[in-house]
Amino acid sequence: MALEIRYARAGDHPGIGDLLDAAFGGTAERHIVERLRADAESMFELVALQDGELAGSILFSRLWADSHNLYAALAPLAVRPDLQRKGIGSALTLRGLDAARHFDTAAVLVLGHPEYYPKFGFSAAATARVSSPYSGSPAFMGIALVDGALDEPLMVAYPDAFSAGQG
Repeated sequence: MALEIRYARAGDHPGIGDLLDAAFGGTAERHIVERLRADAESMFELVALQDGELAGSILFSRLWADSHNLYAALAPLAVRPDLQRKGIGSALTLRGLDAARHFDTAAVLVLGHPEYYPKFGFSAAATARVSSPYSGSPAFMGIALVDGALDEPLMVAYPDAFSAGQG
């Protein structure tokens, strides 16, 4: 089974939406991604193709920070349910972090499973000095891609897509 990872194209968007619905059991993530695209808040998206079929996707969006550095949010990461636990999510995450480095991203933040993301270097400790709507949650983790990027107090704002529909 050949796995290809590439930047997403507009023609991939409907399939990514369906993939998100299947992976998350609802449409909330699809709507977040559609809004991020519509608001031009997406930095980049990657897709994984397994034997030519869409198998997974990952999106990185810009965070607004009180710093001259570029910060990104990783969300969402999705893998087709029948292909989960086969390394596709890991491959997307690693390729995504590498791409984020090429975009000169200082650090990446994620609100995700505390058992999953640490294997890529994410930690809650890295976000101890970050002020955000998710601060204090054990699921709020970060990874510095540039030395010292998370060492000083930092305030970040997420794109509106992440709070749409939340009360």
